[in-house]
Amino acid sequence: MTSELTAPVPAAAASTRSYDYEIVLVTYHSRDLLESFLPAIPEDVPMVVVDNGQGADGIDELVAPRTGTRYLVGPNRGFAAGANLGAATSTAEHLVFVNPDSEPTLDQLDQLVEPLRRDSGLGLVSATTRLPGGSIEIGVGGWEPTVRRALVHATGLHKIFPRAGLWATPEPGAPLEVDWLGGAVMACPREVFDRLGAYDEGYFVYSEDVDFGRKLRLAGMRQLLRTDVILPHIGAGSGDARTWMLQMRAGSMVQYLRQNNPRRTTNGIRLALTAGYAGRYVVCRLRHRDAVAAEHAAYIRGLWVGTPATP
Repeated sequence: MTSELTAPVPAAAASTRSYDYEIVLVTYHSRDLLESFLPAIPEDVPMVVVDNGQGADGIDELVAPRTGTRYLVGPNRGFAAGANLGAATSTAEHLVFVNPDSEPTLDQLDQLVEPLRRDSGLGLVSATTRLPGGSIEIGVGGWEPTVRRALVHATGLHKIFPRAGLWATPEPGAPLEVDWLGGAVMACPREVFDRLGAYDEGYFVYSEDVDFGRKLRLAGMRQLLRTDVILPHIGAGSGDARTWMLQMRAGSMVQYLRQNNPRRTTNGIRLALTAGYAGRYVVCRLRHRDAVAAEHAAYIRGLWVGTPATP
């Protein structure tokens, strides 16, 4: 299946250069996405593909011809565990974590790693992503959750004060300081990733990046969001897949809050977000936008019921 973002392109020829980084790509039943992703990356670029689908869709056969690519059967315990496996088996100086539904160019990968080479105080560099409709994606980074920030988001004031809410809305080319970085493509020195204990595998998906950002801050390291490096990202799907994702996102956030905050702070944030999304739910139902209403309901469910059953 062709990616929603680009038409198929010829496979990139192998280069004659050496690389001080390795791409770490965790996949789960994503062969169609990889068939679009791989041709844009020269075959000799170091890459480890961690297959959490455990061979179900022939990923091993797809990557076998690539001279620079390693294939690992993943643990199928979520993104964090898969990413940690890829990182632990790498010998590269830098790691570039890439989602299979993103489409970075080799030049963009280089741009993410370059600041890490010259600034030892940087612990993480992430790209800005653009959704298929052309809008800049929200949530490639953000700030430590607080009741005040949750209230700003719940009331919709983050649209007026975009740096006062929970999640960042990057403006292309404008510098932006955040407390954590995620996104479709992010680079980290391997030594830093190892020293800080990698991702917390208690998170199946979502909030492992918030947790890692906290580790970086406590270690006195900075994080850089490259708002001048913008790449396509398909993002979440629709229907059941999207409602599952939103419940997972909310449940994982509560898990993080409980680990790092007193109960009153955690519950204050949950109540603020519940009120905000309940209001959005009512408005959507009145406007007969039932699919969006279901997404808001899924987020509220995650805040109070927790993460959904994993695939």
